[in-house]
Amino acid sequence: MRANLVRIGNSRGIRIPKKLLEQCHLEREVELEVRRDHLAVLPAARARAGWDEAFRSMAESGDDALLQRGIETSWDRTEWKW
Repeated sequence: MRANLVRIGNSRGIRIPKKLLEQCHLEREVELEVRRDHLAVLPAARARAGWDEAFRSMAESGDDALLQRGIETSWDRTEWKW
């Protein structure tokens, strides 16, 4: 499929047909990458995507302990409530 570059100020834009947007799961925000001599348009990764599953897996495998011990203060021990 061919598309024309459209002038937008000093930049250029591409009109992407709705069908392609749906197939590629592109919504509001995208990430652009140059791969060799090609432009790749990718769905923007959601911040913290997959963290829930990663934390759950870490807890199940016992890999969720603090890496640095002994940094708590007296406030942490007496005032902090979980």
